[in-house]
Amino acid sequence: MTGQDRPTRVLMYSHDSFGLGHLSRCRTIANALVEADEDVSVLIISGSPIIGSFDFRARVDFVRVPGVVKRSDGDYQALNLNIGIERTLEMRAALIRETAAIYDPDLFIVDKEPLGLRGEVTRTLELLKARGTLLVLGLRDVMDEPTLLAPEWKRKKVVPALRDLYDDIWVYGLPQLNDPLAGIALPKSVRRKIVYTGYLRRDLPREDAMPAEVRDLDRP
Repeated sequence: MTGQDRPTRVLMYSHDSFGLGHLSRCRTIANALVEADEDVSVLIISGSPIIGSFDFRARVDFVRVPGVVKRSDGDYQALNLNIGIERTLEMRAALIRETAAIYDPDLFIVDKEPLGLRGEVTRTLELLKARGTLLVLGLRDVMDEPTLLAPEWKRKKVVPALRDLYDDIWVYGLPQLNDPLAGIALPKSVRRKIVYTGYLRRDLPREDAMPAEVRDLDRP
């Protein structure tokens, strides 16, 4: 993947707190990368409190930053630390940037949130961009409705980041089925960065590990 003498390093970021989707996606990609190339190692940065419960292949590791949880009003609060959300986010951003600076990846994959939770990966993106790191945004093939996503991205200044910082935008799906950014006003320079990867491969559980069939239930 790289012409350097050292092994290839991939850094991944998932802002996830309690949900499994982002983390499961990162795990699938990380395991596939190291399985495809023995010269690759992957480091995942996540705020998930359960990331240590996942099964990773050799040469995949993780750094857990302080967790946050989304409240019913849509705002966030620190999961365990009693220091307030602003200080928690400040700590997370510093840990993410410092990890990236030391690990010095060849490829940085950001999952779903282009600038991270409340912009916490912006400085990391700028640092790695200056170093020539390949910066990739990974998106699932189904996103929020454009009427919701467009104003959110405008408020977060996402499009300038896609234009000026990111090299590629990977969509984990097929263009024949869905364009997750349909209805979003994107310049042609950003549209040209979109690459459809196809759907991520998921391994089914072994037949002997499948749950037994349940019959005669009188409720869901």
